[in-house]
Amino acid sequence: MSDVHATIDIAAPPETVWRIAMDAQRLHEWVSIHRKLHAADPWPPREGARMEQTLALRGAPFKVKWTLARCEDGRLAEWHGRGPAHSRAETEYRLTPTDGGAGTRFDYRNSFHAPLGPLGAVASRVVVGDLPRQEAQTSLAHLKALCEAVRN
Repeated sequence: MSDVHATIDIAAPPETVWRIAMDAQRLHEWVSIHRKLHAADPWPPREGARMEQTLALRGAPFKVKWTLARCEDGRLAEWHGRGPAHSRAETEYRLTPTDGGAGTRFDYRNSFHAPLGPLGAVASRVVVGDLPRQEAQTSLAHLKALCEAVRN
């Protein structure tokens, strides 16, 4: 299993950040490994909502089917995903108001469970390395820019 945690402060209210981060049609604007959205349940997000997308790491595309397992409007989203070869992922967005509600702290967590148990986990670390952390930081920087542009 690999875990990635990243945090960024965004100079936009949580409502703005939530609206952009949870809009499946906007994933291509900020998620650096996103390649294609195949299907997504309509707005507003709710527990049980589904989404299917293609992501890519090191040029290798793969499909993931996501289910929104937890959804606290404007505060928390926890996605559970199923990928190729029985791989699994969990992604969490946690939004905390800052600056009296004028800003947002966006906490991102992703846990990836490789297929083939411990052997798959070791192979995944060798092949992927620190790339997921770098991609998370790049994605959050894009999200910050999008949200702050809406505000200005």
